[in-house]
Amino acid sequence: MSRLAMSIELRSRRIAVALAWAGALAPSPIPLSGLHKFYLGQPGWGILYLLLSWTQIPRIACAIEGVWMLTQPQEAFTNHWGQQVGSQADASPTIDPTRVNALGVALRELDTLRQDGLISEFEFEQKRRQLLEQIG
Repeated sequence: MSRLAMSIELRSRRIAVALAWAGALAPSPIPLSGLHKFYLGQPGWGILYLLLSWTQIPRIACAIEGVWMLTQPQEAFTNHWGQQVGSQADASPTIDPTRVNALGVALRELDTLRQDGLISEFEFEQKRRQLLEQIG
């Protein structure tokens, strides 16, 4: 298993669905709407759900999201709700140094071809972008 795969903490779909349905089915005086949003790392949405808990809007949204999370494939849920351990969800994953070195060598060779006139500036730019996309 790679270091990146081991450094990802996955959210449990069962817990997220249970929290969403708890928000949809809880009695009126108990504001449980939005707990699944806090669990999934979206506190802004969770606060909005709590602020609107006096209306039926969060209950309906919780029910819809509960069904949506339950019916989507596990892989899609995992890809969407995976989060880096000890960092924010938008943190960039670690990059393999050997791939970076290989990319540097390929870019230097490509630049040499351009300088020698074997490829055009346009071809160089296209290939450079393709190479850079492989890392990201």
